[in-house]
Amino acid sequence: MTPLTAEGAAFTELLLEIFRLHGRLLEAGDRLTSPLGLTSARWQVLGVVEHGPVTVSEIGRVMGLARQSVQQQTDALEREGFVTYVENPRHRRARLVQLTQKGEQAAAALIPAQAQWANRIGQSASSPEQLQAALDTLRLLTARLERDADSDA
Repeated sequence: MTPLTAEGAAFTELLLEIFRLHGRLLEAGDRLTSPLGLTSARWQVLGVVEHGPVTVSEIGRVMGLARQSVQQQTDALEREGFVTYVENPRHRRARLVQLTQKGEQAAAALIPAQAQWANRIGQSASSPEQLQAALDTLRLLTARLERDADSDA
């Protein structure tokens, strides 16, 4: 068995904390979105689609999610009237997902709630620079994991 280096042990601790944070973020997102009949997972999809029509695969790439799980959430959002599928002029089979009026209203309604929540949680950091340093570290680790995945493929 390969022993962990100091960096490997620190990364493992960070990973475990990110898993805990992810669970708490999903819970918080569910509380924010439930009055609109949404979940965190569906909010993630809406958050990408609100920038313009995209394919399910593009949503998955942006969010780092499997296409199949995005497809399930998108189909549910369509059934509930938040999004619609439209023809894609660039690809016959990969339709585009776009917001409906109901989806636009839901996305707009989430903006003030998310801002209040983000402001409250963001105050936990000692400074905006502390949050930026955490963001920079997460982006660095994400890039490394993506390079590893590409080299494994």
